[in-house]
Amino acid sequence: MMRFAAKMVVVGITASAMANARAQQDNSRAPFPAPGRMIDVGGWKLHLNCAGNKTGTQPTVILESGIGDFSVEWSLVQPGVAKFARVCSYDRAGDGWSEMGPFPRTYRQIVYELHTLLDRAGERGPFVLVGHSYGGWLVRAYQATYPGDVAGLVLLDGGSDDPMRQLPNGRLVHASELAAPTPIPAVKTSGPLTIAQIPPSALSAIQAGLAEASRTANEPPRDLLPDSAQRMRTWALGRVEHVVAAQNPAENEELAELHAQRMKSDKPLGDLPLVVVVRGLPEEQGPAAAAREAERRKDFELVAAFSRRGKLVVAEKSAHHIHLQQPELVVAIIRDMTKGN
Repeated sequence: MMRFAAKMVVVGITASAMANARAQQDNSRAPFPAPGRMIDVGGWKLHLNCAGNKTGTQPTVILESGIGDFSVEWSLVQPGVAKFARVCSYDRAGDGWSEMGPFPRTYRQIVYELHTLLDRAGERGPFVLVGHSYGGWLVRAYQATYPGDVAGLVLLDGGSDDPMRQLPNGRLVHASELAAPTPIPAVKTSGPLTIAQIPPSALSAIQAGLAEASRTANEPPRDLLPDSAQRMRTWALGRVEHVVAAQNPAENEELAELHAQRMKSDKPLGDLPLVVVVRGLPEEQGPAAAAREAERRKDFELVAAFSRRGKLVVAEKSAHHIHLQQPELVVAIIRDMTKGN
């Protein structure tokens, strides 16, 4: 996915930006209407798609996508979960059917928006939060912010404690080592970004990569998704909003904050039900890749130990996209967690 400068500075509207904004409007209509509800969270609307029924004190399941993904990514999981629980997928601001929200797109901002979305939609906790990849950090951040709302966590090949980052010189360092001594931006409750406010140079850089992103939107394993989901991905990944949705210049600082919170206790999640699902198939081959994979597995074993009720599950037939390659496994894990609450 094409990224523009991380420390984007919003400037005034210019004639060039306005022209680009008008051009972008030509691609503003999704291939089909949103299947869920559009909920205003403060001047911008987010798409929330819920199915199934909530029974008694049974928790509602919230599905949090990986970076660059949105609600259609759960097309193989959500119908199965809806057979035994209330389950909601949603589109983060700027992705899928959702409108752009305030910039920057920090974990704190996204967590606030999800909490507000669920509240205004009338979806009540407790919640079992399921996060894939990048979504694993988001659900960890949600639990840290609203611990009383969360009945359990399922992390799908994501949410590691202090991930490795590669520097331009090839050296690998932990994200916490890259954190700057600057405050994480405060949550914004108003003032969503508009395309016309994006600096023309940044907008041009974004637009240059959209055609390729759209063309490759459904490469394996996303070819396992239903045709309608693939159509939506082709459209969404060709939009400026999709790129903006992933911009978080404070990510290393937020990862360092999560790591620091974890270091305060041997069992930071106490007795909270926790299942960490890791891929069984490597994404790369070779001795160096095998070593990285082994180190990654140790990191997820550490995360599973955050709770006295934590456990690690290996998805033997899956690479990174476990919810696409073994959706039945994900459904079964969620079923067990919702029945145990």
